Amino acid sequence: MNTRLNSLHETDIAYQVHPYTNARAHEEQGPMIITKGEGAYVYDSEGKKYLEGLAGLWSVAVGFSEPRLVEAAAKQMAELPYIQNFAHKAHEPGILMAEKLVEMTPDHLNKVFYTNSGSEANDTVVKFVWFMNNMLGKPKKKKFLARNKGYHGITVASGSLTGLPGNQKGFDLPAIPVVHLTCPHHYRWANEGETEAEFTARLLKECEDTILAEGPETIAAFIGEPVMGAGGVMVPPEGYWPGIEAICRKYDILLISDEVINGFGRTGAPWGCERFGFTPDILVTSKQLTSSYMPLAAIMMSDKVYQIIADYTAELGTLGHGFTGGGHPVACAVGLENLNIIQERDLMGNAKRLEEKFQGGLRKFLDHPLVGEVRGVGLIAGVELVQDKATKKGFDKYAATAKAAVFAADEGLIVRNVYDTIGICPPMIITEAQVDELLEKLGKALDRTLEWCKSEGLV
Repeated sequence: MNTRLNSLHETDIAYQVHPYTNARAHEEQGPMIITKGEGAYVYDSEGKKYLEGLAGLWSVAVGFSEPRLVEAAAKQMAELPYIQNFAHKAHEPGILMAEKLVEMTPDHLNKVFYTNSGSEANDTVVKFVWFMNNMLGKPKKKKFLARNKGYHGITVASGSLTGLPGNQKGFDLPAIPVVHLTCPHHYRWANEGETEAEFTARLLKECEDTILAEGPETIAAFIGEPVMGAGGVMVPPEGYWPGIEAICRKYDILLISDEVINGFGRTGAPWGCERFGFTPDILVTSKQLTSSYMPLAAIMMSDKVYQIIADYTAELGTLGHGFTGGGHPVACAVGLENLNIIQERDLMGNAKRLEEKFQGGLRKFLDHPLVGEVRGVGLIAGVELVQDKATKKGFDKYAATAKAAVFAADEGLIVRNVYDTIGICPPMIITEAQVDELLEKLGKALDRTLEWCKSEGLV
């Protein structure tokens, strides 16, 4: 290892702790300097090989070091490295990317607005929704409904929509009018003895009661991830999303599907909204859009939404919103090639084909003494660790999942400890043999975690 990389191991300021990563894992494991990626694997500065079980950050669909994406970036960099999208300007990669997105998303979502990240995209959605309601003469219709444990980004507006205290403490968030509803996770949020159907009915009633209490004329939109990601991979109960949509339609509330993690086949369907049977007015996507090779996000909207924004823009004489790098030509060129690869290699089909093996293999860990619940769809899953299965009691300071992540890395598998849950989201190129490898290494990490818990007197 060279001197500079060695020095990085010695300092605490060379890397950062992600806001929803347990600091204990940071302290015990130290920095992992990743120097190379290849397919579903990455390598650290010591030459150790890891199966990347989180696809970077829920995002690298086509795997690492895909030559076609490297070539697309280099070609575009040589031809047109940058041009802004303001003042009626456009560029070919942005136009072609928009056409591809319209082709791949539900039919009614046929207008595209680019940003650099999911956080910026959700921030923009807030502004657009406010902009629309001002145009419609509804200045009070500005509140958002979101959910506890939801994640929508970390900018001021998107961080306000997020329902994770760790992303808000100390930042004076929420800073916009938002009401957070109950997390749709039966295992953790159901009342004692409450069936899944009863739980769903209670959550839908809570949503409608909240709208009536706040005043329907004040509620602008409901935003949610079809499957919640960063909060711990929570899959909604049956009937939840169609019920939410019906309530939104009843009270003239926009429905926003945050598919930053869910999109492009991750859930076993092209889009999470399709997997769970609802039709959003606005859809937000990022991460797998470029496999995170380049920063890019897109807001997909219906004609109805677009036209209101366009009409108000014409009335005011300008749309005073946009980003210097939004719809960057290099990012769009990479994203377009990334989506071509997803289609040509049928990676969305691969996620569906491997769902039973992946999810079924993980559910075998339900017999493990530390595992309280296994949940997920497609190629995204969460394994929740508990100190006591009968009471569902978790570990103080999420100690077990922090340790499990360290042991998994030691076994050559990267996962993410999210509170009491081990988050797993491999690249969509993963093979059957690699699923077996993932399960084997995770099993070893869980067994080592159990032995550690016994040695610490935790179980």
